[in-house]
Amino acid sequence: MAGATFLSTVQAPAMLGARGVAASPSVSSPAARRHAHIQVCCKGNVEGIEAAGHEERLRFRRRDFIGGCVGTAIGLEMVEGSTKFTGVATAADLIERRQRSEFQSSIKDTLYTAIKAKPELVPSLLTLALNDAITYDKATKTGGANGSIRLEISRPENSGLSAALDLLVEAKKDIDSKSKGGPISFADLIQFAAQSALKRSFLDAAIAKCGGNEEKGRTLYSAYGSNGQWGLFDKTFGRTDAQEADPEGRVPDWSKASVQEMKDRFVAVGLGPRQLAVMSAFLGPDQAATEERLIADPDCRPWVEKYQRSRETVSRTDYEVDLITTLTKLSSLGQKINYEAYTYPKPKIDLGKLKL
Repeated sequence: MAGATFLSTVQAPAMLGARGVAASPSVSSPAARRHAHIQVCCKGNVEGIEAAGHEERLRFRRRDFIGGCVGTAIGLEMVEGSTKFTGVATAADLIERRQRSEFQSSIKDTLYTAIKAKPELVPSLLTLALNDAITYDKATKTGGANGSIRLEISRPENSGLSAALDLLVEAKKDIDSKSKGGPISFADLIQFAAQSALKRSFLDAAIAKCGGNEEKGRTLYSAYGSNGQWGLFDKTFGRTDAQEADPEGRVPDWSKASVQEMKDRFVAVGLGPRQLAVMSAFLGPDQAATEERLIADPDCRPWVEKYQRSRETVSRTDYEVDLITTLTKLSSLGQKINYEAYTYPKPKIDLGKLKL
């Protein structure tokens, strides 16, 4: 039998020594350090482990552990490594992670329904997220994905985005009514709406490749889509809303700006021609027209052509993965993420009743 103790996020498995004594792993998150005294021990049976010199990869199924663990210790991360390992986390931290995950799922469900009802707003939702985040100024460390666009919607560069913002205001009411951990920030909501809008565009592209057959398109997207690349984006959750508008003049009017002005703005926030090219769908309602402008620029041309070719393939991997990566970078500009946001008081654990 092999035992494993799970506390907080496992960055690397702690190896057991020759006498079976685990080295003390570090607990990195603030919540983990705060509740480091609460431990939940889970034991799982491992049979057929050879004591050979080569490494053996152990694959534990979640249900094998959850059945023998305290009900509060859920959402465990599986660790693969050597024949013996010990992961470390706190029960309280696991509860917080579950709460945030459940709230995030509720947000995505609400946004999926809202966007499905108004698919014509997908381009505007993308531009809304871009314009909110690209106000970031590296020198002063101000601006970024802070929800301030709700206070800047009347500016010329945000013309035509009011309907997208209105959709999110209505969605927020529904999301907040179901939240146990407080209202969602506009900063988070705007970026997660962009994620939902992108997923909608990815799915629509798969359906189009299947001649408009939605069932076949969903199957194609399930098999080849880049849905699994959203992990880091989903963890960037807990942005704080700005209470005043960001300074004017930081966001170009994409429909009127020259390609050089677009490049300059992207470079100013740490991006470049590659990211500008992949985000062509964020720069206005007509992606083809935007790419026609970008392709005339020697810096953007190879990237535009690369992504055009990628969109013609079955998987569209280069385009979709690079787009997800760029949105993830963009949506974290200027943000110090509160990883305890949207959590709420945990039920007390009577350690005397734990069966270890």
